[in-house]
Amino acid sequence: MTPGIEDNARVPAGGRALAARATPLGIFAALAILSAGLALFLHRLGTAEICGANEAVEALAVQRMVERGQLLFPVESGGQPMYKPPLFHWSATANDRLFGLSKVTEFNLRLAAATYALAGVGLTMAFALTELGPSSALLCGLILLASYQYVSQARFGRVDMTLAFFETLALFLFLWWVPDRPRAVAREDPGGEKRREWARWLLAGALGCAVLAKGPVGALLPLLAIGLWSVVAKRAGLARRLITPGPAALTVGIASSWYAACLIGRHYGVLGLQLGAENFGRFFGALGRMPSWYYAGPLLLNSVPLSLLVPFAVFRGLRAQALASTAAADDGRASEKANRAAQLLATFWLLSVIFFSLAAYKRKAYLLPLWPAAAVLVAWWTEVSLVPRFGASARRALAATCVVMIAINFFFLPWKEKRGCEGSSYRAVAAAVNRAAGAGSTLSLYRIDSGLAPLSFYLDRRTAILNVPLAQAPPGYILTTPAAWRDYATQRSAGPGALSMLKRAANSDLTHVLTIPGPPALVLLHRGK
Repeated sequence: MTPGIEDNARVPAGGRALAARATPLGIFAALAILSAGLALFLHRLGTAEICGANEAVEALAVQRMVERGQLLFPVESGGQPMYKPPLFHWSATANDRLFGLSKVTEFNLRLAAATYALAGVGLTMAFALTELGPSSALLCGLILLASYQYVSQARFGRVDMTLAFFETLALFLFLWWVPDRPRAVAREDPGGEKRREWARWLLAGALGCAVLAKGPVGALLPLLAIGLWSVVAKRAGLARRLITPGPAALTVGIASSWYAACLIGRHYGVLGLQLGAENFGRFFGALGRMPSWYYAGPLLLNSVPLSLLVPFAVFRGLRAQALASTAAADDGRASEKANRAAQLLATFWLLSVIFFSLAAYKRKAYLLPLWPAAAVLVAWWTEVSLVPRFGASARRALAATCVVMIAINFFFLPWKEKRGCEGSSYRAVAAAVNRAAGAGSTLSLYRIDSGLAPLSFYLDRRTAILNVPLAQAPPGYILTTPAAWRDYATQRSAGPGALSMLKRAANSDLTHVLTIPGPPALVLLHRGK
């Protein structure tokens, strides 16, 4: 039995007193869950190579920041500046500075995502403790660690976990800020108003950081959910009290800082890619198109069996009605806080699904910010719907299922990550190229697809994109494909003769140095002495 899971069984569902004081046993259980999360996120974290283009693009940006000091506009291969807001990359760089690391590896790149994931587990448990109670807080931690999508993205060096953390933080801070009873709070708790004021300013900072993590969508979705919930709950007046000049200026200042730097530095192409294709363009097919029902499968199957429970919890959360009586007893206020949290988080979940379903381009990872909210909803739904029907055994069964899934994720994910890179080793290819070309020589890439970003990461050297024909290549080494080399050899061959096309090409001033069978199959050439 999980420590603390039985606590709620002695209190009537839907009206229990909020026991937010942590007991020694509860503290031990929470620390055990966080320790399990640390092990789950770090276990063989750097074993698998970076073999996907998406992770490699982030790795290149962090590499330029850590190893070359390009903190604001790190340049990727070919001189293209990074076009994503840099909060994830800054976080990874800060980790490396903290631990005295001067070279980016698979482990310390992914460590930034793992750090945000573990912080997200702790944040979700802390929120559930204050709004739902201690047993639900432990259950929330177990649910997150048992969620395949959450854990897999915690071990992946991309910006999505950073976005998920700050969107979740913004929602939780808003719920911590909303007063239980507007006129009585200050009288009952003299320090309450000060804490709520701190929550309001922190909320402003969290929204700004969410934009700095991935773009305007980071603040848009939490604000849409808060606005819609305020209208439905008939508390629209909260907006006037929430949005005041000081916190609003803080949000805008943080959110716009990197974009303003792009304007000042005249990186208009970066702004065009970030605001155009990456944000608004995805709604109109700039990045590709998927069917509107694309998310039906991922929503239900991305973290089975927990993902099958989430829609039921969301539907129940949308129907949750907060108790409005100012004369309610303590257990009534606790139930009001829980229902209020469930209703807002369910609204955020549904709005996010609709929002991304309307976009022409879709990715499964866009669902990641829904998981902390889903963990709270499932824990709340278990207390208000399952425990009254099936007793405490429902809570125990859910906790046991989570423990089993955590154990499976611990062994399965490193194996899956390793297997995903089988058949190709960009690290080995880069090592062969660097041995042949030498560290101090120039290296140009010719007709190398952008999907070979992992190769650029492992080359870890300055490269240039060759935009002229091979015949006009400058002196130095050129890395290209066998097809490009054959095309050049064909052009150099005047016709049938004693020498083969390849030999004729090799006798020219562009010489063949190395053939790498791959995958990826590549050819290293050299021009000059």
